[in-house]
Amino acid sequence: MLAHWLRQPLIVGYILAGVLIGPFTPGPTLSDPHTFQLFAEIGVVLLMFSIGVEFSLEELLQVRKVALLGAPVGIALIVFLTIPLGKLLGWTIAQSLLVGAAISVASTMVLLKFLLERGELATLHGRVVVGITLAEDLAVVAMTVLIPALASPGETRVAALGRSFLQALVLLGPLLWLARRVVPRFLAKVAHTRSMELFLLVALSIAIGTAALTASLGLSIALGAFLAGLIISESEFAHEALARVLPIRDIFVAIFFISVGTLIRPASVLSELPAVVALVLLVVAGKFAVWALVIRGAGYPAFTAVTAALGLTQIGEFSYILAGVARDHGLLTRTIYDAVLATSLITILLNALIFRRTPAWLERLLSRKEPPPPTSPAVLPEGHVIICGFGRVGREVADALDAFHVPYTVVDLDPEATRAALGRGAGSVFGDAGKELILQHAGVGRARLAVVAIPEFEAVRRCVATMRGIRGDLPILARVHQQRHRATLGEAGATEVIQPEVEAALTIVRHSLDLLGVDHRLARRYLEGARAYWPEAMRTEGMSGEALQAQEVDIRSRALGGQSIEQTHIRERSGVAIVSITRADGHEIVNPRSDERLQAGDRLLAIGSKEQLDLLRHICGAEGDPDYPG
Repeated sequence: MLAHWLRQPLIVGYILAGVLIGPFTPGPTLSDPHTFQLFAEIGVVLLMFSIGVEFSLEELLQVRKVALLGAPVGIALIVFLTIPLGKLLGWTIAQSLLVGAAISVASTMVLLKFLLERGELATLHGRVVVGITLAEDLAVVAMTVLIPALASPGETRVAALGRSFLQALVLLGPLLWLARRVVPRFLAKVAHTRSMELFLLVALSIAIGTAALTASLGLSIALGAFLAGLIISESEFAHEALARVLPIRDIFVAIFFISVGTLIRPASVLSELPAVVALVLLVVAGKFAVWALVIRGAGYPAFTAVTAALGLTQIGEFSYILAGVARDHGLLTRTIYDAVLATSLITILLNALIFRRTPAWLERLLSRKEPPPPTSPAVLPEGHVIICGFGRVGREVADALDAFHVPYTVVDLDPEATRAALGRGAGSVFGDAGKELILQHAGVGRARLAVVAIPEFEAVRRCVATMRGIRGDLPILARVHQQRHRATLGEAGATEVIQPEVEAALTIVRHSLDLLGVDHRLARRYLEGARAYWPEAMRTEGMSGEALQAQEVDIRSRALGGQSIEQTHIRERSGVAIVSITRADGHEIVNPRSDERLQAGDRLLAIGSKEQLDLLRHICGAEGDPDYPG
């Protein structure tokens, strides 16, 4: 709570909480640290699993030059800079290399949080940062394979490295086969049960089971969890699996960061203060210089290079994992490990400060218009429509969009529905449309319109509220069956709420007026007013038998002249719906706004009950006006 109040990353709060309850500080202490550590390992498994599910080769290829070529160069340069620093601090070459590897990777969670807060995830520098962190994720996986081999004696180290890679390749082959052939079909069968509890259980079993398998082969659990995520990512149900796992992951990852804090010994950090200061300077200044040069060298503008490099000047969760693996294999001493943890805490705090309070000269540099990203229209398509729910109504909407060649993406929890959408050539996301992650994968950030055609009201409400939380400007159409739910959807953020019963009634009225020979212009005006009036008139069980009437009422009261509709409170005082205003010169204003000013001699076309229309005539000073013939 304190970290949130101070607008700092929650990681900082978790680590500090761990320090406070750890065995190296006075006060309350964990009674069973071993069990707590087991929970922390589950956090590592779920974190790496989610990284595997979210790993996007497409996003990596969008910035492939800086991600696939620049990122390895940047990591190598940072590791190289750590060697002379380690020599000054009395570390061995191996220790310097391992510390360099640990500080070369930035915290993905911290970076994404900052970019989302600033609305910069889709910008050029945002995508550059995401591409580099994806490459760093791959580097972490490779390092977790290498580190255990480095613990072998010198003469067998090469053999150990070869054995580790061979084991990884032997494991990777069957897992890729499972990813392509078995897992998608198995998840499809689970999805058909419509049991989200079973779906979650299966996803967790795949994650933890694969991690246990790699651990039994002498490889890291982090590698196994990442591979498990890759397996599920090949399935059309990957996004739903991730959405179900994320809440559990966040809990266990919080425990992981707290456990990291319990391992920090403040006394050791103070004794290693020179090492901490040196590492902080290397991470902030050294990494900034390296990444700015690498990104600029990849051909990106200077302000893009500077912004992206600033975001990478911190270390986080993967640094803990790498340093922890190295410590467990006896490659890093406890004091060096503590120095790495302290460096992480300090650099995350500094990074948050730099991001939120950028120097004035840098603000001027960054204020220039960023050029369009070097991507093709196929990579970043124009706005599309999101259809949530692909039943009868959703398919009718899709038919209309197909007829006018409007692209759309379907979100549904029914695997048959998502497959049907794919068969039409549309985008398709299997998952709960009320979850932010699912909507993000459906492209809610780029959508032109959202149509919520889910039959269950609570699911509609959650979907609308989540969409509105992501996009304040997105037009959202939603349907509701009961009038009492209409206002709730409006409050949740729906742009327009359609009630099928009202629309059906209006259709019957329109056909009836056509058959009776009523003038089409008058019928249209009546229907427009009825559509505006009925939602208010039907708040409870209906209109209590009162029939709607349409009447024209002349404004004869001088007190109303020159005032807006809102100022006169005509609608509130009478309860009618004003369909149109006809000026004395014959000019007609249909569906007038509340700020439209009335003039003496105006004729209002209003709809309401007989009592409401009588009250309107009294307000307008026109009690003798005849009823409107329609």
